[in-house]
Amino acid sequence: MPTLTKLYSMEEASQHNTQEDCWVVIDGKVYDVSSYLDEHPGGDDVLLRATGKDATDEFEDAGHSKSARELMESFCIGELDPTPAIPKLEIVSKKQELEGVSQKVINLGKQYWVIPVAVGLSVVVSFLYLRKK
Repeated sequence: MPTLTKLYSMEEASQHNTQEDCWVVIDGKVYDVSSYLDEHPGGDDVLLRATGKDATDEFEDAGHSKSARELMESFCIGELDPTPAIPKLEIVSKKQELEGVSQKVINLGKQYWVIPVAVGLSVVVSFLYLRKK
């Protein structure tokens, strides 16, 4: 009878990032290495830096032995959920969108009213100055 594998999101795995509660993700599997931190030959800081991301490349670059890979399996608690998290979409009607744009234009007009007034005054002053010549 096949055993059911627990699926974890990367966000969930990354929340376990302390010496008391440390999870790492390697090759799509999630490992709880909290009890192994003190025994890790590379030191606990190496494992703590591997939390919150896929640490497969770092693991492979370190050149772990076959016995290290076998030991690692005893810490496996599940797999990384392969389905990507899809952000919630906000549905906005065209009317709401246009109302938002028109309100922004009105707000800008209230905020920067001095610019058109200054331009208008400079045109009037220039016209009057040139007319006197």
